[in-house]
Amino acid sequence: MDICNLFGKNVRKYRNESNLSQEKLAELTGLHRTYISDIERGLRSISLNNIEKISKALNVEIYKLFIFEE
Repeated sequence: MDICNLFGKNVRKYRNESNLSQEKLAELTGLHRTYISDIERGLRSISLNNIEKISKALNVEIYKLFIFEE
C-alpha cells in the first residue's frame, strides 16, 4: 500500500471515530466533499496545509495521521 492509501485509511478511521460524515468534515475544513472522498480512497496526494486542516477538524494530532497499521 502506498502512503496516500495509508493516510486516507487513517483519515477515514478518525472521521468515523468522530462520528462525522464526509460532508461534515468537508464543511469543517473548507474542502470539498469529493476531495475528502478522494483522500480517503488514496487518490489524492495532499498539501501540508490541507493535512493541518483535516487534523484540526478531526481533533487529532497531525503525526497520528501518519502512524500506519497494516
